[in-house]
Amino acid sequence: MTAPRLDVDLDVIAQNTRVLVDRLVPRGIRVTGVSKASLGSTAVAAAMLRGGATAIGDSRVENLERLRAADPGTPLTLIRSPMLSQVDRVVRGSDQSLNTEAVVLAALSAAALCERVVHDVVLMVELGDLREGVAVDEVVDLAATVAGLSGLRLTGLGTNLACRSGIVPDQDKMDQLSVLVDLVEARVGHPLTVVTGGNSANLDWAFGTDDVGRVNELRLGESILLGTEPLHRHVVEGLRTDAFTLAAEVIEVQTKPRRSWGTTGQDAFGRTPHRGRPGLVRQAILALGRQDVDPDGATPPAGMSVLAASSDHLVLDVGDHGVVVGDEIGFQLDYSALVRAMTSPFVRTGTSGPAEPLPAPVPTRGAA
Repeated sequence: MTAPRLDVDLDVIAQNTRVLVDRLVPRGIRVTGVSKASLGSTAVAAAMLRGGATAIGDSRVENLERLRAADPGTPLTLIRSPMLSQVDRVVRGSDQSLNTEAVVLAALSAAALCERVVHDVVLMVELGDLREGVAVDEVVDLAATVAGLSGLRLTGLGTNLACRSGIVPDQDKMDQLSVLVDLVEARVGHPLTVVTGGNSANLDWAFGTDDVGRVNELRLGESILLGTEPLHRHVVEGLRTDAFTLAAEVIEVQTKPRRSWGTTGQDAFGRTPHRGRPGLVRQAILALGRQDVDPDGATPPAGMSVLAASSDHLVLDVGDHGVVVGDEIGFQLDYSALVRAMTSPFVRTGTSGPAEPLPAPVPTRGAA
């Protein structure tokens, strides 16, 4: 088979989704599966829905358009603030978007009226991570503005933590969000149906709290796809970590000195390499590089280690493994490595497990 190749086990993705849904729904929290790390793969999204996710979220309009074409009935959310230049595509390609800017909201209103649709809006609140979000003391007024815009429907509030500054989504942060929901509802005069508390970094809080407050949704990507949570990269109990395997082909196997020789300058990426210790190493070169994957997030089989990577060569110490030219070596990936592998035009994707069209979302107990 062609390599490099990303082998995707759709059954693992569906199983991970089901485990999370079954743990969260009794707490009153539904799951939106986030497909962005898979480049909006329709097969991955279908597996998430098969596992019980009630909707799909993605940060790219292009991915949402692909998902919408696969099944117009799947609820889709743009989970990055819309670009002003793309508002017309946003209202056509998604049912809902996460927003922070009044000027964008006005443009979404105009686009929705032009398309003769009602577009749902969730306002994002800044709670300390310093990525997207409206200041706490401005949320109620902006909510009132949205409520007055034709073509838009204010459906909820949300927040995002951990992604930029590593701020933990703890009980205090979620309580702040719940209080704001009450204040907004009092101002606009109708209930909010979406209170999206965050991403996979919220799982420790969600599983451990005695009070989820008004939070009724989490947007989960990394935990479903890789089985880990983002705060410490621990494996979440009950989840599998083998949904994705990156296979690369060996193009050279040689025994070489560990220590380079000659005058040392910078490598191809502006770094000054370590010269290495004395001795010999049995090394393999793979047809894989930084154009294809983040080598720091690619873990080879036990007994092998990554020595170096350039744009299109990955050098491994293969130890005692009987590796020969033409063999394939499989790597487990972290989030950074997965994102880059999915976006490389040189990495093919192969799937196992059912890759049926996007199914209708599965109703879940306790979902608002």
